[in-house]
Amino acid sequence: MTGEPDDRNGKKYAAARRIVSRLQKAGHESYFVGGAVRDFLRGVTPGDYDIATGALPGEVAALFDRTVSVGARFGVMMVVSEGFSFEVATFRSDDVYEDGRRPSRVQYASAREDALRRDFTVNGLFLDPESGDLLDYVGGRADLAKKIIRAIGDPDVRFREDYLRLLRAVRLAANLHFTLDPETRRAITAAAENIRRVSAERIAEELQKILIRGGARRGFELLSETGLLALLLPEVEQMRGVAQPPRFHPEGDVWEHTMRLLDILSSETAPHTNPALAWAALLHDVGKPAAKTEDDRGIHFYGHVRRGVAIAEDLMRRLRFSNAQRETVARLIGQHMDFMNVTKMRPARLKRFLRMPDFDLHLQLHRLDCLACHGLLEDYDFCREQLRTLEREALHPPRLLTGDDLLAMGYAPGKQIGEILRTLEEEQLEGSISSREEAEAFVQARWAR
Repeated sequence: MTGEPDDRNGKKYAAARRIVSRLQKAGHESYFVGGAVRDFLRGVTPGDYDIATGALPGEVAALFDRTVSVGARFGVMMVVSEGFSFEVATFRSDDVYEDGRRPSRVQYASAREDALRRDFTVNGLFLDPESGDLLDYVGGRADLAKKIIRAIGDPDVRFREDYLRLLRAVRLAANLHFTLDPETRRAITAAAENIRRVSAERIAEELQKILIRGGARRGFELLSETGLLALLLPEVEQMRGVAQPPRFHPEGDVWEHTMRLLDILSSETAPHTNPALAWAALLHDVGKPAAKTEDDRGIHFYGHVRRGVAIAEDLMRRLRFSNAQRETVARLIGQHMDFMNVTKMRPARLKRFLRMPDFDLHLQLHRLDCLACHGLLEDYDFCREQLRTLEREALHPPRLLTGDDLLAMGYAPGKQIGEILRTLEEEQLEGSISSREEAEAFVQARWAR
């Protein structure tokens, strides 16, 4: 093994290894399988450890104190050990896939037969963590060395078994910085239309992994080249060929700008990219194709932010994202152009701008947007300097008067109280008033009791 776990993952690795050891001591052939083996061979610490075994589900349950049947029909048990959960699956071969996702029936089988029914060669490897022996029935090690994603066996058959594999192949190629085997790529393009048969939730999960785990630009280029993007996110595909003013966007059209932005984001933060930031990066200019106009003064995108927010909300609703996720992304898109005015904002407006929720994400999106085109960061630097020099109380000043204070001064309950409090805060942010006495005088001069 070339990818030994680090300290943070050491306990999880040790627990997984003990499960394999216990299964083997009970007489059951058992291995690490799939992504964990792939990562070990690449010198990367796995995040999860899946285990394949000759033990039947009932035999697995008898060996461990805490097990959960998560797919007994398919021979899958979850073993909970030392605070971690591990999927332990019995070697199987699959019958016909009738729904493009699950086999109609499974048969328990050998390790070799189990490898042959898996999706891609780099995921079809078995590793004995006790001896270090590697079982490779599908040529996965050679494809790892050549950095190729290749379907096991006939790619047309593999994709008919589970149409999500069309998207997963692209995701693996992007995240691992691999290429698609030509036959596998041909089969993806040929079967692309079937991606519509996959649930929105499963599609959203794979798309998000492309965005946050690395290689986002290449992932979306592959989605476009194979026809999947036009089917899944036609709003993003429509950014291709939408020209922009060279003065502001020397890099090219809206698609190229967005791809550059994704590339920078991936290189800086993957595999721990913030999902909301990633979706906002992809969709921040999604309103431009619909908003584009041209006249003798050039190309314009009046209202593209408003249109972009609406398009992004519809898209994320279609993919079944939560309300909170949609709202965060919509706010990022909706205010990404406001940075061009920060140096001209009145003090109160600037302070409200700097203290808005998730401002760190807003600032990061602005920086990426600039780097992906003209590269000018004056407004970004200005905001950073303001945040550095402003005290917390300057951004969030304590109230000089409360609602109770206003009632005691003789003002009637109702909307006027809220109006007075909002105006007082505005004056505080502007620096016009700074004491209780000044606040009382301001209120008495402006509002009759």
